[in-house]
Amino acid sequence: MNVMIGPRTLRYGDHDSQFVEVWDPPDRPRGSTLLVHGGYWRDRYALDLMDPIARHLADRGWQVLNIEYRRLGNHDGIWDEMSADVLAAAGLARPGPVVAIGHSAGGHLALWAASQPLALDAVVALAPVADLVEADRRDLSDGVVRRLLGGDSETLPARYRAASPTFLVPLGVPQLVIHGDADDDVPPDLSTSYASVARAAGDTIELVTPAGVDHFEVIDPSHEIWRTIDDRIDRWAETLDNR
Repeated sequence: MNVMIGPRTLRYGDHDSQFVEVWDPPDRPRGSTLLVHGGYWRDRYALDLMDPIARHLADRGWQVLNIEYRRLGNHDGIWDEMSADVLAAAGLARPGPVVAIGHSAGGHLALWAASQPLALDAVVALAPVADLVEADRRDLSDGVVRRLLGGDSETLPARYRAASPTFLVPLGVPQLVIHGDADDDVPPDLSTSYASVARAAGDTIELVTPAGVDHFEVIDPSHEIWRTIDDRIDRWAETLDNR
């Protein structure tokens, strides 16, 4: 019987946070999943938030790249470094169907990455911060978006639009957005608005708003919502393999 081993570490730069943990499935991978953790872009949160998902997906036959990247610490305005890290890490994915799965701030990064010239085939965004302009207006997490981008949305409108998925649609890839209606960390209506804008722009997008589900239940692969996620990414893999 084949047994999953891992993770192994790949580096894509010299900074301590420029690495990816790769979880290899027991057999030939059906494709790659890129995991992008959240934590409102702050460096006190790390990629181990996504370890349960990494194990789950590797057990189901996916190669998993759990991405670490430079985050907010003592240095504000780190968006340029962070976004470059996500693109560099994503470039390590093997050929074949590639699905990005991001949570919270990582959901924002996964959606943003899909707007860039990358070989991403689909995105699962879990409670994403999809609109940075609105997040700044609401002063989410003590004004963290201003720290990320180096100023407020009125002062830096072009920078905000270039970093915010809401202003970058259509992404041109299928998307599944899941946002529990009991989320007290990222307002669920940010996802509702994003889905409407993306759909109007021509994207294929499904929005699921499970009742009573909070911000962190969506990253628990034992939660029933993961039946929906597993089903969608399996279908995407089959479709993409047959292109």
